[in-house]
Amino acid sequence: MTNVLLTAVLAIQMLAALAMIGLILIQHGKGADMGAAFGSGSSGSLFGASGSANFLSRATAVLAAVFFVCTLALAYFSNLRPVESGSVLEGAAVTAPAAAAAASAAAASAAASAAAAIPGTAAPAPVAVPAAPAAAASGPAQIPSK
Repeated sequence: MTNVLLTAVLAIQMLAALAMIGLILIQHGKGADMGAAFGSGSSGSLFGASGSANFLSRATAVLAAVFFVCTLALAYFSNLRPVESGSVLEGAAVTAPAAAAAASAAAASAAASAAAAIPGTAAPAPVAVPAAPAAAASGPAQIPSK
């Protein structure tokens, strides 16, 4: 359900952004009326001389508000994701040294049994499993002594 809502909010945000870009490009600057005041051009438009600024300004303000609300909604929904969101990075968690040592020992025994099944091959030497590293020192233990 959240994915559908997230997709709908994202689509509304994109449409509001495109419409806002179009409305901003349609509007003319304040300097355009100054030339018309001295008789060098016409300031007539589709909505009349003064109506275009009101309509286009209000429409741009409404679209900006819609865009802002959609942005806040997307920010809110991004923090509501469950702990296991199916991300690739979740599978790359660091394993404990004991679990890594057990996995390497299991792989070594599997390789030895596979080699024993092949005639004419000798069993490989057992793999030495390194000891778990000591915990990192913190606080005063980090200061080297003479």
